[in-house]
Amino acid sequence: MTTKKWVYLFDEVEQAEAYAGSWDGVRGLLGGKGSNLAEMVRIGVPVPPGFTITTEACNAYQETNEFPEGMWQQTLDALKAVEKKAGKVFGDPKNPLLVSCRSGAKFSMPGMMDTVLNIGLNDETARGMVLLTNNERFVYDSYRRLIQMFGSVVLGLPDEAFEDVLTEFKAERGAKADTDLTAEDLKELTEKFKSVVLRSRGQPFPQDPLEQLRLATEAVFSSWNGKRAIDYRRATNIPDDLGTAVNIVTMVFGNMGNDSGTGVAFTRNPATGERKMYGDYLLNAQGEDVVAGIRNT
Repeated sequence: MTTKKWVYLFDEVEQAEAYAGSWDGVRGLLGGKGSNLAEMVRIGVPVPPGFTITTEACNAYQETNEFPEGMWQQTLDALKAVEKKAGKVFGDPKNPLLVSCRSGAKFSMPGMMDTVLNIGLNDETARGMVLLTNNERFVYDSYRRLIQMFGSVVLGLPDEAFEDVLTEFKAERGAKADTDLTAEDLKELTEKFKSVVLRSRGQPFPQDPLEQLRLATEAVFSSWNGKRAIDYRRATNIPDDLGTAVNIVTMVFGNMGNDSGTGVAFTRNPATGERKMYGDYLLNAQGEDVVAGIRNT
């Protein structure tokens, strides 16, 4: 018996369409984000290598609280394909691949479900990335972000567990914004965040990148039935049985200095509908900073 296909690389959109029967079916299978990324790859737009775990896998997970048969092996196989495309290896201390793990349902549910960035960082890969990039500040900014997001999204710790430590630490250092913290500061903050996890959970932050990825994927699946998501679906008449896809994408960094950044762009003004380019951005930041509103764009 052949195992069901639970995972599609971004360049396998034709297979998804053949299975789903229509573009609406593809959106239902890969979610809005996954189907749009796949379509961008198809028309030749440069997209970081990645893959989508289907909404069907999410629905199967909801029934048993376990990944459906064959899904995790397909995920590992897809990860190997991404490594080849990116020229990096997940968990390799010398040339590490980092990925994001993002939700993406058929209909947009902004901020309702979970995301984890910088997956694949641990003590070893962080040291390797410092040697590769010669940018210690960027690496430990990314590492402390991973621990903070993983702690709140995957391990269920309250945001305040990290925010209070960060606020106190910035006050000690006389830093107004996160960007005022030095490489040494961020290295120290990373250790403080690891202590928060150990204290709160009784076990350390996971150093195995594959464990980080597995737990983050489970967390995204579970967030489909989180209170926020359910309330949002009630308010917007989105059916409960659609499920969310999970998009695993090679990380692209906006926090490498003031010559990099992150932002949101629209082809129309979202307030007036006027047909002209509109957007906002932050320098030296990662995507979640725009969404969270912790700095003015």
